[in-house]
Amino acid sequence: MKITFLGTGTSQGVPVIGCRCEVCQSLDFRNKRLRTSIRVEISGQSFVVDTGPDFRQQMLRENVQRLDAVIFTHAHRDHTAGLDDVRAYNFMQNSDMPVYGRQEVLDQLKMEFAYAFAKDAYPGLPRITLNQIDERPFELNGVPITPLPVLHLRLPVLGFRFGNFSYITDANIIPEETLDRLKGTEVLVLNALQIESHVSHFNLSEALAMIDRIKPAKAYLTHISHKLGLHGAVEKKLPENVSLAYDGLQVELQ
Repeated sequence: MKITFLGTGTSQGVPVIGCRCEVCQSLDFRNKRLRTSIRVEISGQSFVVDTGPDFRQQMLRENVQRLDAVIFTHAHRDHTAGLDDVRAYNFMQNSDMPVYGRQEVLDQLKMEFAYAFAKDAYPGLPRITLNQIDERPFELNGVPITPLPVLHLRLPVLGFRFGNFSYITDANIIPEETLDRLKGTEVLVLNALQIESHVSHFNLSEALAMIDRIKPAKAYLTHISHKLGLHGAVEKKLPENVSLAYDGLQVELQ
């Protein structure tokens, strides 16, 4: 299994155009973060978790030639706005794109991309097949996936576990039942927005405390705002088994 971090950034705390803070002015490519998303390559399948506004740019950058399905964590626009661009894969693969999410996520997609679901859709529009999931484990093309229910303040969000890899973004509460589902995970990805506390995201200290509780062999932090600081400076302060993720990072697991 190979994981590619398509984006590790966020729309939260985005600086104004022309911002001259040290992160925005950094020449370190690891400080240039597109909206949070990952690609999962497993058992001959290629899945993407979330299609934010930067989806097209991310897929071009990584030269992703095949996409078998899209899985959504929740319906916020910084995780869904790029769905229209699956039309390129419709054309290349000559098939509809299967999309998986909670019913409320699917309902939101049908509103935001109503033109794609019209009875007499215009030729060339994205072709999407909606598939409802909930908190129960499911299979996608023979690949077992375990949802990881968390809370983004009061909004239900799903993380996902693929084998020994677990991915959680946009959370500040992980229920006990989900902690049970995380037991034994080898690699954990968790959101860490900034240094200061936040109403609906883990900050750095909260994320590190949760990682210490879950005890994966390796953890990566994602959904990072410029308020967290420079990649190189933050990385030096992290525990040995924790790293900041960055756009384009690839992680391989058995």
